[in-house]
Amino acid sequence: MNTYTKHIAQTLNLPERNVDATLTLLKEGCTIPFIARYRKDKTGNLDEVAIERIAKAQNEYDNIC
Repeated sequence: MNTYTKHIAQTLNLPERNVDATLTLLKEGCTIPFIARYRKDKTGNLDEVAIERIAKAQNEYDNIC
């Protein structure tokens, strides 16, 4: 896991493995609704709101760095 994964997990108070799996799926081009419905096993049952918060935090982090 990289530094921003840990940062996002701490900021959103979510497990690092769930954030890492979600970021990987987003990087692969999966949509938020798809991840929330069909990849619950990988994300630890994160809902669309949590996944969207992760995506937004990643976008903000990428814009800062």
